[in-house]
Amino acid sequence: MLVKSQVKYIQSLSQKKFRDEIGEFTAEGPKIINEFLAAPNIQIKEVFALASWIEEHENALKTAAIPFTEVSHQELERISQLQTPAEVLAIVKKPVFNADKPVSPWILILDTIQDPGNLGTIIRTADWFGITDIVASPQTADYLNPKVVQATMGSLSRVRIIYTPLESYIDQIKDRPILAAHLNGSPLQSIQKPEKGALIIGNESKGIDANLITDKVVKITIPAKGGAESLNAAVATGILLSHLT
Repeated sequence: MLVKSQVKYIQSLSQKKFRDEIGEFTAEGPKIINEFLAAPNIQIKEVFALASWIEEHENALKTAAIPFTEVSHQELERISQLQTPAEVLAIVKKPVFNADKPVSPWILILDTIQDPGNLGTIIRTADWFGITDIVASPQTADYLNPKVVQATMGSLSRVRIIYTPLESYIDQIKDRPILAAHLNGSPLQSIQKPEKGALIIGNESKGIDANLITDKVVKITIPAKGGAESLNAAVATGILLSHLT
């Protein structure tokens, strides 16, 4: 059973300022929690779940020394950020990443992606294509926002997200080609695929900041066959990564 202080604490983690201050966030649903339980780089601090979920996972929780509390459907509704609460919610420690050494051949650079659903889908898409390094501008949505965490479906256990000013970061990665998704770029099919590189995806409505498009950056586009003005940022990311990787 939950006590009032627990409810208040969990609800506070829906706000970025508290997540930043405390260094924790919430994750919900069997799929995501199972991924986190199996990930060596994710530290679950506490679990709140229905009796049926706890019964199935009690041995794993005890082996990992993770405290857990059985809650009712009504209690889960009070602490959940989802319209339809799942079976389990966990408090998770915020991971810490080092920006100095990218792990994957390709780096995904996000310039002011503001929609949490788009960001979560982009993280999940990067994971699908084996990209483990995402660098985001400070104006990009918080990757620990509950909507982002939900949309990633567990990919946060494999993808590193770092927030930093992009102009200075792009100056630091001169050892690899840099491509940018741009409506006025060269057709994607005309670009020779490098073995490694960085791909910049811009803001949903404004695109990429002009200051980031230096002489070193190659602008590429996905040729349109219909009348749509533009592609959703997450969809465009998937198409581009499918070709480049």
